[in-house]
Amino acid sequence: MRRALRAFLPPLLASLIGMALWAALVLFGTLEGWGRAKLAPPGDGAAFMAAAQREIAAQHKGNVAFRLLRDGRVIGEYFVSAGEPVDADTLFQVASLSKWITAFGVMHLVDAGKLDLDAPVSTYLRRWSLPPSEFANNEVTVRRLLSHTAGLTDDLGYAGFVPGAPVQQLEASLTRASDASPGKDGRVRVGLKPGSEWRYSGGGYTLLQLLIEEASGEPFADYMRRAVFLPLGMTRSTFVVDANTANVAAMYNVDGKPATHFKFTALAATSLYTSAADMTRFVQAQLVGPNGEPPGRGLIKPSTLNLMRQPHASTMGADIWGLGTMLYVPL
Repeated sequence: MRRALRAFLPPLLASLIGMALWAALVLFGTLEGWGRAKLAPPGDGAAFMAAAQREIAAQHKGNVAFRLLRDGRVIGEYFVSAGEPVDADTLFQVASLSKWITAFGVMHLVDAGKLDLDAPVSTYLRRWSLPPSEFANNEVTVRRLLSHTAGLTDDLGYAGFVPGAPVQQLEASLTRASDASPGKDGRVRVGLKPGSEWRYSGGGYTLLQLLIEEASGEPFADYMRRAVFLPLGMTRSTFVVDANTANVAAMYNVDGKPATHFKFTALAATSLYTSAADMTRFVQAQLVGPNGEPPGRGLIKPSTLNLMRQPHASTMGADIWGLGTMLYVPL
């Protein structure tokens, strides 16, 4: 028996190592773009713009607002629609891009001294608390929520609520999201040791939504408008639209058919509406301005902005996430 086991172990170990190396190679190749032809020669903005426009025109199934920036300057734009025309001010619901802007709002509170990145989130929460766990809930921090390393195992994914249906209350959604994507548990809870690994968590950003409300004393959408959107000139951006909101892009499925316009409890994770013009302003605010304005534009410190871009989570050797910012640093 032992002899048979000794004979079996080397090929098993070799197979496991080979599988791990193959997975790492696939990940690295994907990040580096192996197997994909470049749209244009590096540095040729005009060629890239022309190629991108051809791709969009050939493949779009709905509405597209595209802008190309170089060093913070708009060097090209292209708009195409399947129905009503769209332009630079048309609002699009941008799904998980919401998390980046939410993180900016969180860091504004950090710089204001209202949140500590490394304090347990329970320090600030009064309306809801993480359920008991075999792991230490007090190791769930703002930093770990921002970087998807808090040990939460919700794997959300929100499907949203159809028009006319009641939208779940925030605390109830954290307890168990009734609009969890198919196959997802929907409970925001600690199922891994906090800090032990990266695991994407939409629920973590819904918890940050509550945290912002607790720390600011304002509804999340109101705080983001006052503290982030208006100071940056993002006057069209909002986390909540109603029937009276003008110039909102219609939604389409991948087959080009009209799609349902869902509503969300999880505003911070998935419900931002913004325009190409407003996103341009947000991207520009990450850089030194044309007249020497500092990155962060005084809403957050340049050093805080740099901290957001530093690696805080990795998988298979690739640094993939900062504080609210998806990133990739070539190996």
